[in-house]
Amino acid sequence: MLYAISGEDIPDSLEKRLAVRAAHLERLNELRREGRLVLAGPYPAIDSPDPGPAGFSGSLIVAEFESLEAARNWAETDPYATSGVYARLTVKPFKKVLP
Repeated sequence: MLYAISGEDIPDSLEKRLAVRAAHLERLNELRREGRLVLAGPYPAIDSPDPGPAGFSGSLIVAEFESLEAARNWAETDPYATSGVYARLTVKPFKKVLP
């Protein structure tokens, strides 16, 4: 089943994000290689595709996991979660309708 993982960043998270970004992306690429990643990306903190020093306010990941518990475990062990980038993490079942 698909699950939506939404992380809400702490204020001024850009430095922490950049410090662990490579490890975060490697985990996402592992999901992609396994054919389980639907989409992933950050929420820019301002209305711009490249927010520069304004950074990001969080992230959204939609991926396939065996269960809600497995999705939560994956999310809670992501480098953005373990390094303190995220102030809050939400994991919910997701039903893709379109496209």
